[in-house]
Amino acid sequence: MEKPLFPAKCMRITQGYNEGTHKDSFAIDNADIDTGISNIYAPFTGIIKKIYSNDANEVWLESIDKQEYPDGTIDYMTIMFAHDNDVSDLFVGKRINKGEVFYSEGTKGNTTGAHCHIECGKGKFTSTGWHKNSANYWSINNGKAPEDCLWIDDSIKIIDNYGYNFKKISTKPVDNNSQNTNDVDNSKKEEILKKTFIAPKSDLYGVYLKENQKLIIEQVPKSS
Repeated sequence: MEKPLFPAKCMRITQGYNEGTHKDSFAIDNADIDTGISNIYAPFTGIIKKIYSNDANEVWLESIDKQEYPDGTIDYMTIMFAHDNDVSDLFVGKRINKGEVFYSEGTKGNTTGAHCHIECGKGKFTSTGWHKNSANYWSINNGKAPEDCLWIDDSIKIIDNYGYNFKKISTKPVDNNSQNTNDVDNSKKEEILKKTFIAPKSDLYGVYLKENQKLIIEQVPKSS
C-alpha cells in the first residue's frame, strides 16, 4: 500500500486553504523554491480521470489502489492540479507511476506568478470531479486537508509549510539482528546437534575436518 507523497521537491506554500480564492476549500498553492517553473511529481500511482483545458489546465489523478493517509484513513485518493502551461502530453486514461514527473507549475488561468494549485479529495473521482462551493469557487469533490492526505520525506525541502503539520515517513533502517538473536542461537544449536557423532561402541574412530570446522566430543551418560 502506498503512502501518497507531497508532489514537489520543495514545499513553499504561498496560499493556504479556506482563504482568498481558496475560500470554502482545502486548496493550497505551492511555488517550490523560486519564481521559476518546477516539476510536479505523482504522489501515488494513478490514472488521469479528467483534463479541463478551458480554464487552468486542471488535471485529476485518481489512485489505482487504496492509499495510507497520514491521519490513518485507508481509501482511494483523487488529486487535482492546476496552472500547468502545457498538458498536451497528457490524456484521460494515462497511467502515471508514483514519483514520475507528469505536471509542472505554471501561469495558466487566474494566477499571479508560477505555482501549482493542489487539491486532495478522499476516495475515487466522482461526477464532474468538482463543484461550485459556497464562495462561488470550483472545488474538488470530497475535499480533505492536504496535511491529512500527503506525507513528506527526506527528499522534500521545507521552506514554508504554512503552519500545516505534515507527517514524515520514517527512513530509519530496521535492525533485524536484534529481533532474531534467539532464532539464530537456536538455529546454531540445532546445527551443532545434527553434526554431533555418538559412538555406538568403544573403538578407535577417525574424522576428516575442513579448515575452521569444530569437532565436538560429548560424553552421553548411560541410561539407568
